[in-house]
Amino acid sequence: MIEIQQLSKKYKDAESFSVSNLDLSIAEGEIFGLLGPNGAGKTTLISMLCSLIKPTSGNFLIDGLTYKKSKNQLKKIIGIVPQEYALYNSLTATENLIYFGSMYDIKGKLLKEQIALALKNLGLEKFANKKIGTFSGGMKRRVNLIASILHQPKVLFLDEPTVGVDVQSKNVIIEHLKELNRKGTTIIYTSHHLNEAEHFCTRVGIIDHGSIISLGKPKELIQGFAEANNLEDVFITLTGKALRDHA
Repeated sequence: MIEIQQLSKKYKDAESFSVSNLDLSIAEGEIFGLLGPNGAGKTTLISMLCSLIKPTSGNFLIDGLTYKKSKNQLKKIIGIVPQEYALYNSLTATENLIYFGSMYDIKGKLLKEQIALALKNLGLEKFANKKIGTFSGGMKRRVNLIASILHQPKVLFLDEPTVGVDVQSKNVIIEHLKELNRKGTTIIYTSHHLNEAEHFCTRVGIIDHGSIISLGKPKELIQGFAEANNLEDVFITLTGKALRDHA
Protein backbone atom coordinates (compact mmCIF):
# COMPACT_ATOMS: atom_id res chain seq x y z
CA MET A 1 0.00 0.00 0.00
CA ILE A 2 2.88 2.38 0.82
CA GLU A 3 6.31 2.21 -0.81
CA ILE A 4 8.95 4.69 0.39
CA GLN A 5 12.24 4.99 -1.49
CA GLN A 6 15.26 6.96 -0.26
CA LEU A 7 13.02 9.64 1.20
CA SER A 8 14.79 12.62 2.80
CA LYS A 9 13.83 15.98 4.25
CA LYS A 10 16.06 18.83 5.39
CA TYR A 11 14.37 22.00 6.56
CA LYS A 12 15.71 25.39 5.59
CA ASP A 13 18.59 26.49 7.85
CA ALA A 14 18.61 23.10 9.63
CA GLU A 15 22.00 21.57 10.37
CA SER A 16 20.91 18.00 9.68
CA PHE A 17 18.25 15.99 7.89
CA SER A 18 15.01 15.31 9.78
CA VAL A 19 14.46 12.23 7.58
CA SER A 20 17.44 10.66 5.84
CA ASN A 21 17.37 8.23 2.89
CA LEU A 22 14.49 6.28 4.41
CA ASP A 23 13.22 3.09 2.77
CA LEU A 24 10.05 1.41 4.01
CA SER A 25 7.23 -0.76 2.68
CA ILE A 26 3.84 -1.01 4.40
CA ALA A 27 1.46 -3.70 3.20
CA GLU A 28 -2.24 -3.27 2.58
CA GLY A 29 -4.24 -4.02 5.72
CA GLU A 30 -1.42 -3.48 8.21
CA ILE A 31 -1.66 -1.53 11.45
CA PHE A 32 1.82 -0.06 11.31
CA GLY A 33 3.24 1.72 14.33
CA LEU A 34 5.83 4.43 13.70
CA LEU A 35 7.56 4.91 17.03
CA GLY A 36 10.41 7.15 18.07
CA PRO A 37 11.59 9.74 20.61
CA ASN A 38 10.90 13.46 20.25
CA GLY A 39 12.62 14.89 17.19
CA ALA A 40 13.23 11.48 15.63
CA GLY A 41 11.48 12.33 12.36
CA LYS A 42 8.01 10.82 12.86
CA THR A 43 5.99 13.95 12.20
CA THR A 44 8.16 14.97 9.26
CA LEU A 45 7.76 11.55 7.64
CA ILE A 46 3.99 11.51 8.17
CA SER A 47 3.71 15.09 6.87
CA MET A 48 5.49 14.11 3.66
CA LEU A 49 3.29 11.05 3.16
CA CYS A 50 0.21 13.23 3.63
CA SER A 51 1.58 15.72 1.03
CA LEU A 52 1.67 18.49 3.63
CA ILE A 53 5.38 19.17 3.03
CA LYS A 54 7.63 18.40 0.08
CA PRO A 55 10.53 15.93 0.39
CA THR A 56 14.03 17.20 -0.25
CA SER A 57 14.73 14.04 -2.23
CA GLY A 58 13.43 10.53 -2.77
CA ASN A 59 9.96 9.32 -3.59
CA PHE A 60 6.96 7.44 -2.24
CA LEU A 61 3.87 5.72 -3.60
CA ILE A 62 0.54 5.23 -1.85
CA ASP A 63 -1.75 2.72 -3.56
CA GLY A 64 0.33 3.20 -6.69
CA LEU A 65 -0.06 7.00 -6.66
CA THR A 66 2.83 9.46 -6.40
CA TYR A 67 2.55 12.90 -4.83
CA LYS A 68 4.41 14.38 -7.81
CA LYS A 69 1.69 13.45 -10.32
CA SER A 70 -1.38 12.54 -8.26
CA LYS A 71 -1.50 14.85 -5.24
CA ASN A 72 -5.25 15.49 -5.48
CA GLN A 73 -6.03 11.78 -5.92
CA LEU A 74 -3.82 10.96 -2.94
CA LYS A 75 -5.76 13.32 -0.71
CA LYS A 76 -8.97 11.48 -1.56
CA ILE A 77 -7.70 8.08 -0.41
CA ILE A 78 -6.01 9.13 2.86
CA GLY A 79 -7.40 10.27 6.20
CA ILE A 80 -5.44 12.24 8.78
CA VAL A 81 -6.14 12.37 12.52
CA PRO A 82 -3.87 15.12 13.90
CA GLN A 83 -2.69 15.25 17.49
CA GLU A 84 -4.29 18.68 17.93
CA TYR A 85 -8.06 18.93 17.68
CA ALA A 86 -9.05 20.04 14.16
CA LEU A 87 -12.53 21.14 15.17
CA TYR A 88 -14.54 24.36 15.53
CA ASN A 89 -15.59 24.85 19.14
CA SER A 90 -18.51 27.16 18.26
CA LEU A 91 -20.11 24.53 16.00
CA THR A 92 -21.94 21.38 17.06
CA ALA A 93 -20.52 17.90 16.41
CA THR A 94 -22.89 17.44 13.47
CA GLU A 95 -22.10 20.87 12.00
CA ASN A 96 -18.36 20.16 12.22
CA LEU A 97 -18.79 16.81 10.50
CA ILE A 98 -21.02 18.22 7.75
CA TYR A 99 -18.30 20.80 7.05
CA PHE A 100 -15.50 18.23 6.88
CA GLY A 101 -17.58 15.74 4.95
CA SER A 102 -18.44 18.36 2.33
CA MET A 103 -14.72 18.91 1.75
CA TYR A 104 -14.67 15.39 0.31
CA ASP A 105 -17.79 16.04 -1.80
CA ILE A 106 -20.04 13.96 0.46
CA LYS A 107 -23.39 15.70 0.64
CA GLY A 108 -27.07 15.49 1.45
CA LYS A 109 -28.75 12.41 2.82
CA LEU A 110 -25.69 10.18 2.44
CA LEU A 111 -23.52 12.50 4.52
CA LYS A 112 -26.14 12.85 7.26
CA GLU A 113 -26.59 9.07 7.42
CA GLN A 114 -22.84 8.48 7.66
CA ILE A 115 -22.49 11.10 10.41
CA ALA A 116 -25.39 9.67 12.42
CA LEU A 117 -23.99 6.14 12.18
CA ALA A 118 -20.46 7.20 13.12
CA LEU A 119 -21.65 9.22 16.12
CA LYS A 120 -23.69 6.24 17.29
CA ASN A 121 -20.78 3.80 16.85
CA LEU A 122 -18.50 6.04 18.90
CA GLY A 123 -21.00 6.70 21.68
CA LEU A 124 -21.75 10.30 20.75
CA GLU A 125 -25.28 10.02 19.39
CA LYS A 126 -26.95 12.05 22.15
CA PHE A 127 -24.34 14.80 21.83
CA ALA A 128 -24.79 15.28 18.08
CA ASN A 129 -26.24 18.77 18.44
CA LYS A 130 -24.05 19.97 21.30
CA LYS A 131 -21.25 22.46 20.65
CA ILE A 132 -17.75 20.98 20.50
CA GLY A 133 -16.56 23.58 23.01
CA THR A 134 -18.57 21.78 25.70
CA PHE A 135 -17.02 18.36 24.97
CA SER A 136 -14.43 16.56 27.09
CA GLY A 137 -11.04 15.67 25.60
CA GLY A 138 -12.09 12.10 24.91
CA MET A 139 -15.25 13.21 23.13
CA LYS A 140 -13.29 15.65 20.96
CA ARG A 141 -10.84 12.86 20.06
CA ARG A 142 -13.73 10.71 18.87
CA VAL A 143 -15.22 13.50 16.74
CA ASN A 144 -11.73 14.20 15.37
CA LEU A 145 -11.54 10.56 14.29
CA ILE A 146 -14.97 10.62 12.64
CA ALA A 147 -14.02 13.74 10.64
CA SER A 148 -11.07 11.87 9.14
CA ILE A 149 -12.94 8.74 8.04
CA LEU A 150 -16.23 10.02 6.58
CA HIS A 151 -14.81 9.59 3.06
CA GLN A 152 -13.79 5.99 3.87
CA PRO A 153 -10.05 6.38 3.21
CA LYS A 154 -7.88 3.46 2.14
CA VAL A 155 -5.07 4.71 4.41
CA LEU A 156 -5.51 6.38 7.80
CA PHE A 157 -2.71 8.32 9.49
CA LEU A 158 -3.05 8.70 13.26
CA ASP A 159 -0.86 11.03 15.35
CA GLU A 160 -1.27 10.23 19.06
CA PRO A 161 -4.99 9.34 18.68
CA THR A 162 -5.51 8.52 22.38
CA VAL A 163 -3.33 11.13 24.09
CA GLY A 164 -4.99 12.77 27.08
CA VAL A 165 -8.20 10.73 27.02
CA ASP A 166 -9.95 8.66 29.67
CA VAL A 167 -9.69 4.87 29.66
CA GLN A 168 -13.22 4.38 28.34
CA SER A 169 -12.69 6.75 25.38
CA LYS A 170 -9.35 5.13 24.64
CA ASN A 171 -10.97 1.70 24.53
CA VAL A 172 -13.77 2.90 22.20
CA ILE A 173 -11.26 4.57 19.85
CA ILE A 174 -8.96 1.53 19.65
CA GLU A 175 -11.84 -0.89 19.08
CA HIS A 176 -13.27 1.32 16.33
CA LEU A 177 -9.86 1.52 14.65
CA LYS A 178 -9.58 -2.27 14.76
CA GLU A 179 -12.99 -2.54 13.11
CA LEU A 180 -11.94 -0.11 10.38
CA ASN A 181 -8.83 -2.19 9.82
CA ARG A 182 -10.87 -5.39 9.61
CA LYS A 183 -12.87 -3.72 6.84
CA GLY A 184 -9.70 -3.00 4.88
CA THR A 185 -8.27 0.32 6.04
CA THR A 186 -4.48 0.40 6.32
CA ILE A 187 -3.46 2.28 9.47
CA ILE A 188 -0.24 4.17 10.20
CA TYR A 189 -0.10 5.08 13.86
CA THR A 190 2.32 7.16 15.90
CA SER A 191 2.28 7.25 19.68
CA HIS A 192 4.39 7.49 22.81
CA HIS A 193 2.09 4.92 24.47
CA LEU A 194 4.32 1.93 23.84
CA ASN A 195 2.15 -0.56 25.74
CA GLU A 196 -0.79 0.46 23.56
CA ALA A 197 1.34 0.15 20.42
CA GLU A 198 2.57 -3.29 21.46
CA HIS A 199 -0.95 -4.68 21.56
CA PHE A 200 -2.51 -2.61 18.78
CA CYS A 201 0.03 -2.75 15.95
CA THR A 202 0.64 -5.70 13.66
CA ARG A 203 4.13 -4.34 12.92
CA VAL A 204 6.23 -1.44 14.16
CA GLY A 205 9.15 0.59 12.94
CA ILE A 206 11.34 2.46 15.41
CA ILE A 207 12.73 5.66 13.92
CA ASP A 208 15.59 7.74 15.31
CA HIS A 209 17.67 10.51 13.76
CA GLY A 210 15.57 10.27 10.62
CA SER A 211 16.18 6.57 9.91
CA ILE A 212 14.37 3.32 10.70
CA ILE A 213 16.61 1.52 13.19
CA SER A 214 14.40 -1.49 13.91
CA LEU A 215 11.46 -3.08 12.13
CA GLY A 216 9.21 -6.06 12.84
CA LYS A 217 6.26 -7.49 14.72
CA PRO A 218 6.18 -6.37 18.38
CA LYS A 219 6.67 -9.90 19.74
CA GLU A 220 9.59 -10.55 17.40
CA LEU A 221 11.34 -7.34 18.47
CA ILE A 222 10.87 -8.17 22.14
CA GLN A 223 12.23 -11.69 21.63
CA GLY A 224 15.26 -10.21 19.89
CA PHE A 225 16.55 -8.62 23.10
CA ALA A 226 17.37 -10.91 26.02
CA GLU A 227 16.69 -8.24 28.64
CA ALA A 228 13.45 -6.98 27.08
CA ASN A 229 10.08 -7.84 28.61
CA ASN A 230 8.03 -5.47 26.49
CA LEU A 231 8.23 -3.00 23.62
CA GLU A 232 9.22 -0.16 25.94
CA ASP A 233 12.35 -2.10 26.94
CA VAL A 234 13.24 -2.52 23.27
CA PHE A 235 12.63 1.17 22.63
CA ILE A 236 14.89 2.28 25.49
CA THR A 237 17.61 -0.17 24.48
CA LEU A 238 17.66 1.18 20.93
CA THR A 239 17.18 4.91 21.55
CA GLY A 240 18.77 5.32 25.00
CA LYS A 241 17.65 6.93 28.24
CA ALA A 242 18.83 10.48 27.48
CA LEU A 243 16.15 13.16 27.40
CA ARG A 244 15.01 14.16 23.90
CA ASP A 245 13.62 17.61 24.60
CA HIS A 246 12.85 19.16 21.24
CA ALA A 247 11.61 22.60 20.21
